Amino acid sequence: MRIGSHVAVAGGLVKVGLGEAEAVDAEIIQLFAGNPRSWIPAAFDPAADEAFRTACAERDLPVVVHAPHLINLCSPSDLVLSRSTAALELTMQRAASLGASTVVVHAGSLVTKGRRAEVLRGLRDLVVPIAQRWHDVRLLIEPTAGAGEAAASTIESSIEYLDALDEPEIGLCLDTCHLHAAGEDLTAVKQVADRVGLIHVNDSRDPAGSRRDRHESLGRGTIGLAALETVLSGLHGIPLLVETPTHARDVALLKDMRAAARSAVVP
Repeated sequence: MRIGSHVAVAGGLVKVGLGEAEAVDAEIIQLFAGNPRSWIPAAFDPAADEAFRTACAERDLPVVVHAPHLINLCSPSDLVLSRSTAALELTMQRAASLGASTVVVHAGSLVTKGRRAEVLRGLRDLVVPIAQRWHDVRLLIEPTAGAGEAAASTIESSIEYLDALDEPEIGLCLDTCHLHAAGEDLTAVKQVADRVGLIHVNDSRDPAGSRRDRHESLGRGTIGLAALETVLSGLHGIPLLVETPTHARDVALLKDMRAAARSAVVP
C-alpha cells in the first residue's frame, strides 16, 4: 500500500513536482499533465518528460496522471464527446511519455435525465479503444460526488459503469469525499476492492449526501479519522493518494494508520 499525494508541476516536472514529492515524503504521486480546466493541449518538452521518467524510475516512484476535469464521456453534445475523447487520448499518450502507470478520468455526467441506459450502451465503443491503444497505462474511472446527473457516484452505479465498459483492465479510482458526498456507506469500498486500482483519501467539508465535492484535511471534516481508518484497514495493496489542503500532514497520518494496521496483525 503506497501512500502519496497530488503534486503541482507548474514550473518544472522534476524541480517542482519531485521537489514536492520529497517534501511530503510521497511513495506515489499524481499530477495534471496540463491545465485541468482547458481543452487546449499543454505544450511539452519530450526531453523534460524523459528526465522526469528517469528520475521517477530511480526513486521507484509510481506516477498517476489525472485527466482534465472538462472531459465528459457521457455528454449529450457531439462536440463535447469529440473533445473529451481527444483529450483522453492525449492524456494517455502523455502519461506514457511520463512513464506513468495510471490515468484517472472522471466518470462524467449524463447532463439530462433519462439518458443512462443509452449512454451506458455506447460507452464501450467510445472508451475502450483508447484504453487498448495505450495498454501500458491503466485507465481508472473516478466516480463523482453525485451532482448534476452523475453517471457514477455510488458503488452500485460505478459497477454498472464498469460493466458497461466490459474491459477487465479498466478499473475504479474511488474518492472517499466523493462517496461520502454521494451518500454512500464507505465500508462498501471493501465489496469492490478487487476492481479498485487507486483510492483518493480525502475528508469532506460537507455532510453525507450533500453531493458537494469539497475536500478537507483528514480528520478535520465530516468523515473523520475513525471512519477513514475503518475503511482503509481492510484494504491491502491499493495505493492511497491525498488531495487535501495539508498533503504532508495527511500523508504522515496515513502512514501512521498503515503502521498501526501492520502491527495489529503481527503475533
